[in-house]
Amino acid sequence: MAHAHSDTAEQQSTEGLEVVSVSDANKGVRTVRVDRPTPAETTFLKATAMGLGVTIKHFFQNVFTKSKVETVQYPEEKVKYPERNRGLHRLMQRDDGAVRCVACMCCPTVCPAHCITIVPAETDDAGIEKYPAVFEIDELRCVVCGLCVEACPCDAIRMDTGIHAPPSETRHGGVMDKPHLLNLGIGSTATQGGVGSDWRERTGYEEDWREERAFDAYDRVDVESKKAAKDES
Repeated sequence: MAHAHSDTAEQQSTEGLEVVSVSDANKGVRTVRVDRPTPAETTFLKATAMGLGVTIKHFFQNVFTKSKVETVQYPEEKVKYPERNRGLHRLMQRDDGAVRCVACMCCPTVCPAHCITIVPAETDDAGIEKYPAVFEIDELRCVVCGLCVEACPCDAIRMDTGIHAPPSETRHGGVMDKPHLLNLGIGSTATQGGVGSDWRERTGYEEDWREERAFDAYDRVDVESKKAAKDES
């Protein structure tokens, strides 16, 4: 059994090789012929020439015919963005042109990239407690998630311009300040501050809610009384 295993191992060790001679003292020692690469193959001149030929072929093909050029000649040519592209931020305006933001700090709090900077300040308007003295967005850090738009209670910030962030040579060139954001914005028709604190009375929601709660309480008392009567019987 061991001898058969040894023969199998010897066959595998010499598989694919030409055996020239076998030692008389030990049959496991054999002389095999190894195919060495030719000098032409070891210099890689042929492979280098073939690679340069492919490179030169594509070079002249792209220079004269441009049939397989995939490069977009930006900024002369621009790729069309999908319809769902949000684009740059913009700050919405009130009727008097002032920013609608009340510096509630919802957008910088919810921003996962921490790219929004707001410095609140007091205002003389009796209907508004604060306004943003500084409102900056670092578009290079923005991940375009839209959470700032969802969190804003005043419709003060939007991401619907469809404009891609412009290239900049400096780090601070990607930061948009309040005047820049306001120039992209327009007047908003949303009700500042929501529909008002008395919306329950005006819509009748309070009465419907109280009737529903009273009905639920009556049902609960009725079920409990029936259960108690069943336990006594």
